[in-house]
Amino acid sequence: MRKIGWLALAAGLLAWTSAAKAEHARPVVLELFTSEGCSSCPPADDVLSELANTRQDVLALAFHVTYWDRLGWPDPYALEAATQRQRDYASLLNSDAIYTPQMVVDGVHDVVGSDRAGVLAAVRHQLWDAASPVNLTLARSGGEVTVTVGAGTPQAASVLIAGYDSRHATAVKHGENAGRTLYESNVVRGLSRAGIWQGAPATLHAALPQGEHLAALLQAADGRILGAARLE
Repeated sequence: MRKIGWLALAAGLLAWTSAAKAEHARPVVLELFTSEGCSSCPPADDVLSELANTRQDVLALAFHVTYWDRLGWPDPYALEAATQRQRDYASLLNSDAIYTPQMVVDGVHDVVGSDRAGVLAAVRHQLWDAASPVNLTLARSGGEVTVTVGAGTPQAASVLIAGYDSRHATAVKHGENAGRTLYESNVVRGLSRAGIWQGAPATLHAALPQGEHLAALLQAADGRILGAARLE
């Protein structure tokens, strides 16, 4: 009887796990704030690359910030939009300062980017506990990207478009990583806001950003990611 009971419990847990995964229809969003001028960043870049290359249930994006550029190596992928996004997160997450490498998970968890265990724990939390996602789909045509957003709880949320490259290798000649070749994944090349979603189904259009691939994020005013999609 005890064996049968354990088998029944295991079957129930498996069914619950499958249902939870099916309900969470969007990837968990990982945003790594990094720089090629930062010697602490390559291990975090490796964590992001691992997750980007092995897990379909995450959308991993590397945002290269600008404030390291004056310290010996101008990062060729640094974006002012990335630095501003990190500053915005500092305000949302009640942080006194910005730093690298920082991983923001689903807009709500602040984790040191090289802390693989901490990042995975935050991803697990969001897989099971995140709110039901709002459906997003992406399409590109010529120089334009179209985002279709489904219905959800009425609120004001930003629809963001990111263009990113899947892989870069950079031989760094100066700064803290001088002499190293850095391998980086999902490097964001452009970020813009397509518009505001209010809860009703909507179709938005925006200029196509630089980058091989596209991602769309639906982000609430408090930072929470409500929906996410990619087009590779």
